[in-house]
Amino acid sequence: MSLKILSYNTLYAGADGGDRSRAAKQVELINDVHPDIFLMQEAKGFEENGSSLLFKLERDIGMRGFLAPAPHTGLHTIVFIRKPLRPRKFEADNVHFHHALARLDLMLPSGAKMTVMSAHLCSKGAPVRRLEAAYIAPLAEPDKLALVAGDFNSISHFQREPKDFADLAPYRRTHYLAEDAKSADGTVMAALDAAGWIDVGQRLGQGEVATVPAAGHKDSEFPTMRCDYVLATRALAAKARSYDVIKTPLTDIASDHYPVVVEFEI
Repeated sequence: MSLKILSYNTLYAGADGGDRSRAAKQVELINDVHPDIFLMQEAKGFEENGSSLLFKLERDIGMRGFLAPAPHTGLHTIVFIRKPLRPRKFEADNVHFHHALARLDLMLPSGAKMTVMSAHLCSKGAPVRRLEAAYIAPLAEPDKLALVAGDFNSISHFQREPKDFADLAPYRRTHYLAEDAKSADGTVMAALDAAGWIDVGQRLGQGEVATVPAAGHKDSEFPTMRCDYVLATRALAAKARSYDVIKTPLTDIASDHYPVVVEFEI
């Protein structure tokens, strides 16, 4: 079967105060992509009013959501799945993560088991992200079908330092600094790579495609970089068929991140 997975940091779930016009654009995008699995970051407010926003999005996109609450930041992560995928077990980790890691074990129609995780690592600095990555690293069992995707707030060790890195205000640049306090840190993604997580974008020749900042959010905290990743175990990465960063007039403004979509043939 073909399995399409969408990962998207939605910038406060598409809300700007009481204005939810970006959220409507995000729903339009999700329905256009029609993923089997949607991994969402920054699902702000989704626990409020009896989880009404979660239930509304489920109805709007025809998928079932599993929310990992982020009590310290309110920027929750969610795994959404579409039938005929079936959930087996869900876990939320907001103890070892600044935000939260949402992990769903599911069953494919073939009977095969798979694990998918929606991740949002800390933006405050590489030392914190290295600790968070240490909890993801051991999950890269090579013969299992598993994937972790989301906003890693990290520059890839495969890529050159962003050309505009030095142009960031110092208080923003510190989010991405290496231990020398001068260059951009690549150790977070390098550690995950060393553990056996395979960067699907890099594997399929799209490693230089930036995911932030989106064109409509140029005055942001990011240098021009790829900080949204899809990482797969060896068994799953071998089944990857396509990888795309969706850059359209809609995604230019719907969030400060561009969404990433990957297709596997299972």
